[in-house]
Amino acid sequence: MDFGTSTLSLAWPVFAQGLALSLGLIVAIGAQNAYVLRQGLRREHVGSVVLFCALADAVLISAGVLGMAQALGNSPGLARALALAGAGFLAVYGWRALRRARHAQALQAAGGGQGLTRGAALAQAAAFTLLNPHVYLDTVLLVGSIGAQQPAPLQGWFVAGASAASLAWFASLGFGARWLAPWFARPRAWQVLDALIGLTMWVLAALLLRHAVS
Repeated sequence: MDFGTSTLSLAWPVFAQGLALSLGLIVAIGAQNAYVLRQGLRREHVGSVVLFCALADAVLISAGVLGMAQALGNSPGLARALALAGAGFLAVYGWRALRRARHAQALQAAGGGQGLTRGAALAQAAAFTLLNPHVYLDTVLLVGSIGAQQPAPLQGWFVAGASAASLAWFASLGFGARWLAPWFARPRAWQVLDALIGLTMWVLAALLLRHAVS
């Protein structure tokens, strides 16, 4: 019983770190989010699109963490270098988010157009997800290298947290589109959100830096 409690006490911070990192990277004004929002507003194959985007992220995150863990297992020097690089990336990402918070932006879903078949909707979701080079930088390289820094028994919790963030975001965006669209169209809301993302990224960068130098 004590062992299980101890494991959970270690697992939840790792889960929360994966959750916060994934949310910080995925919550942005971009083509994929606009497409999911559009499908939600049209109420067109929302479940399929949300599930595809969330599963794609989960697969990429898992591949990144497992692949990086294997690559870094016998190379502590490389692990430290990647941790330092990840901390630097998160610091810059946080700084850019805080810069965005100073300027008004809004997420608008394109309207009009004919209805899509399920296959066509999924094909577009795949294009917006897999043809974006940043998705591989974010999920495979960045999230993967940070998740691989976790002890092996806790890496699954990190993946679960990051994947849960992706699922929760896309589900909220798709199924809550009609309620969230007016909020996303307000630049002030995105300024507040970008400020929170920037601060979160800086906290994660500090934690990763501490891990790298310890």
